Amino acid sequence: MIQNKLVQGSFAGLLLSLAALGAAAQETNSVPPDKSGYNLFNPTPVEYMREMSPDRPDKTDSPFTVDAGHFQLEMDFANFTYDAPNSQHGNTQSEEYQIAPMNIKVGVLNDTDFQLVLAPWQWQRTESGNPGAVEHQSGFGDTTLRVKQNLIGNDGGFFALALIPFVTLPTSQDNLGAGSVEGGVGIPYAFDVPNWDVGFQTTFNCDRNNEGSGYHAEFDNSLSIGHAVVGPQSITLNFSAV
Repeated sequence: MIQNKLVQGSFAGLLLSLAALGAAAQETNSVPPDKSGYNLFNPTPVEYMREMSPDRPDKTDSPFTVDAGHFQLEMDFANFTYDAPNSQHGNTQSEEYQIAPMNIKVGVLNDTDFQLVLAPWQWQRTESGNPGAVEHQSGFGDTTLRVKQNLIGNDGGFFALALIPFVTLPTSQDNLGAGSVEGGVGIPYAFDVPNWDVGFQTTFNCDRNNEGSGYHAEFDNSLSIGHAVVGPQSITLNFSAV
């Protein structure tokens, strides 16, 4: 119990330190133009568009939306995930490859965008604790629909916050997905710290039970810290906890 209190105190201290640093270094900016009248059919002019702020590839989403009437494609060429065996999961290990996973976004309103997350092809190998028990699966993955609603800081300011409700549809082949409709809501928030990108996220999930019927709730937290290295190139560190 003492250890938990120390961790919570350290996290709160980090947030207070970031706020103090940003407040001290923040420069006075001109008043941004009123963009509330722009929508999907009346696009935001290019000169008023905000900087691109992608959600991929890290675990922490951006609280900033795509400008109204504009599209954005975020895609990996390929990625690989490895889960090491452990006693809590029956000493099961898995390897997963994905080709061209993507997030397609469209700005609906100035502070709202719609997102379609797809996994066109994936391959998974699972090996249980018993020798020789190996299973291979491949095919199209699940489809996730998301809506991002920025609540504050979309066009400037030290703090930005958004809500991302989402629902995942069981469109996968070969039992690659959960096999049921799942959903939840993500809460990303970020601080404007000079020369740094600092973002946090808490996500609440409603997931299908592995055994039996019904659903259960889960939540996880993530932290993303990035720093510019050369020009537009930067290094980003990501941390997550369930």
